[in-house]
Amino acid sequence: MSQLAIEVSVTPEYRAEESSDSEARYVFSYTVTVHNQSPHSVQLMARYWKITQGSGDAQEVRGKGVVGQQPLIGPGQRFRYTSRAILQTPVGVMEGAYTLLDITTQRAFDVPVVAFRLAAPSKLH
Repeated sequence: MSQLAIEVSVTPEYRAEESSDSEARYVFSYTVTVHNQSPHSVQLMARYWKITQGSGDAQEVRGKGVVGQQPLIGPGQRFRYTSRAILQTPVGVMEGAYTLLDITTQRAFDVPVVAFRLAAPSKLH
């Protein structure tokens, strides 16, 4: 199966009420939609994220599934979830990949998640 048959979109959002300039704590939520445009069911087995702070420091996160699930996504179906990232700078970038399993062929494949920006709104002083 081609990774092109899986579409991933991400919508980030700054969480001002959970963030603190004085503590260098900037909280972002991001909502991911995985759309299976293939004729086969797929299971989201694992995730990989590279989170780069505005300072250039980066961390990598790997794990099974997403939000405690390894969802099965049927042909034409979408799976949506919201998670969060906490940065030490008001801007950053996330990018990564999901490892999916084609249920029909039992073959795993990776789908990249293109880089998206995390940015707190500008503050006027």
